[in-house]
Amino acid sequence: MTDTTVNDTVRNGVDTAALFATLEAVDGQRELAKFQFRVRNNWISGTHNRSTFGGFFGAGTEHEHKATYTADADHPPVLIGADNAPTGAEYVLHALAACITHAIANSAAARKVNLTEVTSTVTGDVDLQGVLGLSDEVRKGYNNIRISFDISGDADEETLRDIVEQGRRRSAVYDVLTNGVNVDLDVNAG
Repeated sequence: MTDTTVNDTVRNGVDTAALFATLEAVDGQRELAKFQFRVRNNWISGTHNRSTFGGFFGAGTEHEHKATYTADADHPPVLIGADNAPTGAEYVLHALAACITHAIANSAAARKVNLTEVTSTVTGDVDLQGVLGLSDEVRKGYNNIRISFDISGDADEETLRDIVEQGRRRSAVYDVLTNGVNVDLDVNAG
């Protein structure tokens, strides 16, 4: 078993003192909860494109990540791509797993539970007839997503299950996928 507790305030890699201080600060000044994340995407060739993640707004000010991150996306050859990277639809699955896992780590740390494993498998079913324009009756996106977690730590099974459930309830990506979100599209053509 790996001991992930570093000291009294760090558990599972989460600084619990900072976590609780953040909760207290936001509870006292609710405007600090307003964040805006941004991604810039550039087409490379064919279906290959690259997103860049740099700055974001949150806690009342602009921030920069410690590095500029990039993520490529492409289609596999069976979908007329060069398979330079996962598809955008696969990144949706990654985002779901990542977001719930963030919340699991925070929830476990707040409850003083030392985690030894958190893994998930996410699968999404899509019928490409809608994407390919072959049917207006078939949805273009996923029609079903399943996520399965394996979790272990120094808590009983019921507590570990509750930590995963709290992760689901607190996940922004789960919320977007299950409740939808307004997306405005603007085009500057020249």
